[in-house]
Amino acid sequence: MTQGQNISAETIRYGLAPTSLGTMLAAVSSRGIAAILIGDDVAALTRELRRSLPGATLIEDDLAVAAAIVTIAAWLDTPRAPLDLPLDLRGSDQELAVWEALRTIPVGETRSYGALAKRLNVPATAQEVGAACAANRIAIAIPCHRVIKADGGISGYRWGVRRKRRLLALEAAA
Repeated sequence: MTQGQNISAETIRYGLAPTSLGTMLAAVSSRGIAAILIGDDVAALTRELRRSLPGATLIEDDLAVAAAIVTIAAWLDTPRAPLDLPLDLRGSDQELAVWEALRTIPVGETRSYGALAKRLNVPATAQEVGAACAANRIAIAIPCHRVIKADGGISGYRWGVRRKRRLLALEAAA
């Protein structure tokens, strides 16, 4: 689904759970995981979900998303392989290309924004790769935390640089 498509009348169920990274909100549509958001404030996470899926009917339903939450939490404990869940990706063609490329970066490895831009099948700059990472609403399963600056430094992360460092450390130790 591309950005701007009508998702009104769609029902998305979500649930919340504590993790080692903070509170996780997982949202599931009929097509798969529509969002994995991480933060410290439940109200802020819920507002972010509403903003990112306008027009959808959101229903808090921990039971409906329990399997996804268990899978994600287990991955956080032992991040040895890609997080394999059906995903409901929604974005522009460029964002979708970036997100698919992110999913090919092996656990424990990183790529620079510029290197990732050069590998895409659509034209993109390092800055556009960064913008696609910032637009990613599916934390961990689309591993934008694996993208770093050209000099090896850690830069922004939608869910905080502290969480990005923690995820990279978890993967390096696995």
